[in-house]
Amino acid sequence: MELSELIKNRRSVRKYTDRQIPRRAMEIIIEAGLCAPNAGGGQRSIIVGVRNTELTEKIGIMNIADFDRSTLAGSFVSKEQPSIIDAPAMKNGFYGAPSVCIIFSQKNFLYGIPDAFCCAENMVLTATELGISSCIVARGEETFKSEEGIEILKKMNIPDNYIARCFVILGYCNGEYPKPKHIKTQRKIILEEL
Repeated sequence: MELSELIKNRRSVRKYTDRQIPRRAMEIIIEAGLCAPNAGGGQRSIIVGVRNTELTEKIGIMNIADFDRSTLAGSFVSKEQPSIIDAPAMKNGFYGAPSVCIIFSQKNFLYGIPDAFCCAENMVLTATELGISSCIVARGEETFKSEEGIEILKKMNIPDNYIARCFVILGYCNGEYPKPKHIKTQRKIILEEL
């Protein structure tokens, strides 16, 4: 599939089967993240792939544990693929996906967040190319603040000066793959002069 078609067809999936993705697919997806543009070519991001359903669920629950809904910009995402915005009773920020990739960057690096999300974009596009559903999930900074979270980071050997920035959840869509949304073209501005 051409890149432009891949970009147009990729959707955020928030309903997953319990079928695990292949280890090789996760390796390919992580490699795509490592190839993402990054500030000054520094290659500072660390990506941890988790293919353990129980650990993925535990981190997903930690991700939403102290979530403050009052900071949300909107009040509705999707009827077909509801988000935590749409379903306040949801207890897992990873929507039941069997795998997750956690993207870390240096805590006090000015471009750490953009670097992490560039990794995430490469990863979701690659997942789509491989026939794997995905979604980028934020709230990385809050997820590992608890004692349990700090202990998990130690077991992952994450350096103390690194912080989780975002997640790429991975799995197979439960039900019909989401249809494209209408693109609001009025957001596009091209200037020739000012």
